[in-house]
Amino acid sequence: MSALALKVRGLHKQYPNVLAVESLDLDVPRGEVFGLLGPNWAGKTTTLEIIEGLTLPDGGVIEILDLDWRHQGKEIRSRIGVQLQSTSLFNKITPREALDLYGSYYPKRRSTGELLDLVQLNEKADAYHITLSGGQQQRLAIALALVNDPELVFLDEPTTGLDPQARRSLWDVIRHMKSEGRTVILTTHYMEEAETLCDRLAIMDHGRILTTGTPMELIQQLGLPSIVEFTFDGEAPDPTVFAQKLGQTVEGRGDLWEIPTQDPKGLLPCLMEFAEMEQVPYQQVHVRRATLEDVFLHRTGRSLRE
Repeated sequence: MSALALKVRGLHKQYPNVLAVESLDLDVPRGEVFGLLGPNWAGKTTTLEIIEGLTLPDGGVIEILDLDWRHQGKEIRSRIGVQLQSTSLFNKITPREALDLYGSYYPKRRSTGELLDLVQLNEKADAYHITLSGGQQQRLAIALALVNDPELVFLDEPTTGLDPQARRSLWDVIRHMKSEGRTVILTTHYMEEAETLCDRLAIMDHGRILTTGTPMELIQQLGLPSIVEFTFDGEAPDPTVFAQKLGQTVEGRGDLWEIPTQDPKGLLPCLMEFAEMEQVPYQQVHVRRATLEDVFLHRTGRSLRE
C-alpha cells in the first residue's frame, strides 16, 4: 500500500476561454489534513472536481488510494466522501432520513445514529432540512460525505458563511476525522482555519501549484519579517510622506499601516518616537509575526477573495 492517499501528475484542463489547470502535480500522504488555497479563479474548484471524478481532465494521471480513475472509478467512489460548496436537499427531508437514504446507496456504511452524534445533530434529527441553521446544514453535508465510511474526504469551503461558533464546531468534526485516520483535503477562504487545521498546504494560482509545505515552513521559507501595525480610527491616512521621512516601508491597508521589520524590538522605540514627532493620529500599536496570509499575498500578489 502506497503512503499517498492522492497522487496527481500533469493534470490539465482547458476551457474555451481559460486554462483552468496547467500541468499540476500534487501528493497528499495518508492521514493528513491538506489545504488547497488560492484566489477565486485560481483553479481550485476545477482541480477538486477532476480529482473527485465530477469533471473529465484533458490530460494527466490521478491515483486515489492506489486506484486509477480510468479503470477503477466505481471502487474509488465507494472509498471517498465529497462535500461540495452547496448541498441541495428536499426542504422537508430530515437529517435522519437523508442519512438513511444516502447510506442505502453503499454496501458499506456508518450508522445514522453514529453520524448524527458525530456532527451534533441528534436534537435536530427529525427536523425538516429547511428549518436548520446554516451551520447545521453544513454539519449535515459533512455527515453525508462520511456516510460510506470513506478513507479520503474532500471538503470544499466547508465553513464559508458560518458564524465563528458554527465554524469552530465544524473544526472539531474535521479534527475528529483526522483522529480516525482519515485523509482530508479541504479548500478554505479563511487563513486562520488553514493554519489551525492543515498539516500541509498548497497555494495555487493560475492553474498551477506555487508552493507546498506546512504552514510554518511556508512562513519560514520566505523569511518574512515581523509586522508593526498602526491602527487608526477609521480609514488610515496615506503613509507615503511618513514612509519617506522614516526611510522605511509603510503599507496602508484599510484602517491600519503595516511596517515590516526583521528587528521589531529595535525598531519599535524609534518608530513610536517618530510617530509622536509627526503627530500620527494612531489608536493602537501592535507587533505580530508573519502569518499565512502574508505568505499568500506574497506568493499570489492578490487577496484570497479577488
